[in-house]
Amino acid sequence: MGALLGLSRGIDRVNTIIGRGVTWLILVAVLVSAGNAIIRKVMNTSSNSWLELQWYLYGAAFLGAAAYTLKENEHIRIDIIYGMWSRRRQHWIDLIGHCLFLMPFVTLMIYFLTPWVMRSFRSGEVSTNSGGLILWPAKAMLLAGFILLFFQGISEIIKKIAVMRGDIPDPNPFVSHHAAAALEGEAMARDMEAALDDDASGENRK
Repeated sequence: MGALLGLSRGIDRVNTIIGRGVTWLILVAVLVSAGNAIIRKVMNTSSNSWLELQWYLYGAAFLGAAAYTLKENEHIRIDIIYGMWSRRRQHWIDLIGHCLFLMPFVTLMIYFLTPWVMRSFRSGEVSTNSGGLILWPAKAMLLAGFILLFFQGISEIIKKIAVMRGDIPDPNPFVSHHAAAALEGEAMARDMEAALDDDASGENRK
């Protein structure tokens, strides 16, 4: 398990660096969009290559950050039922979901995307828009995003098993609805008790 956890830490480190790095592409995309709009308004001219560069940058940001989002447990989850169960049962749900849904889907996407990207690269596929960009980098970004997600899925499976075995602490503790209500009730009880103590102290001083 030690070697697997080492692999998991390495995957997490790489995806963290990539995930945080690609966020800057959003700023670049905004600047490109603003510059393109200004040139279009002021000089009455535009370029399809600049327009396509915008969605290249946005696409790279979202695809590059997908694995990092999974690592940070910030992916979309419908937790109406999930949040009602114990943390151990939640771990089982996550583990089964990763093994039976995430990994098969990501593996299938990599399988189909690889020849698709290679054909585009070999043919030098270019956008059908006049003055557009070459297309294979955009398609390659899609493949790269799923590859990063594949490895992050492996990392998450390793961590889930390690947490359930008690080898590492839970990196993403999730408080269930019931636990949250209990904690809120305890906090309110403490506040009321403190307020009563203050009132009692005030009466004693009088």
